[in-house]
Amino acid sequence: MKRKIKIISGERKTKLTVQIANTQEKIEKGLMFVEKLPENEGMLFMYGEKIYGGFWMKNTLIPLSIAFLDSDGKILKIMDMEPCKEEECRMYDPELSYRYALEVNLGWFERNQIKEGDYVFSD
Repeated sequence: MKRKIKIISGERKTKLTVQIANTQEKIEKGLMFVEKLPENEGMLFMYGEKIYGGFWMKNTLIPLSIAFLDSDGKILKIMDMEPCKEEECRMYDPELSYRYALEVNLGWFERNQIKEGDYVFSD
């Protein structure tokens, strides 16, 4: 299932099409084994409540940037993540609690001048 979202940065609105990961199975699979992500697409991870903990990139083939969001859609932290095909993979932990996470191609937030403090909304 795909959904359109928009990111509000001051007066600027940036649109993004996202796949929704809202079940344990979809959340665990994420973007594993995806070979190419279109430029203005991503994956939105939706949790039933605030969680604490990180993401790893095991079996993820493309470098990604991730934004961790609070319940209101405010971007709390943005991190860059590298693919990992090893058995032991680095954990990317924002060290804060969050309700949503948004994965996009590496550098997408920067290219679109999106930063911590901006807001993500469903279109």
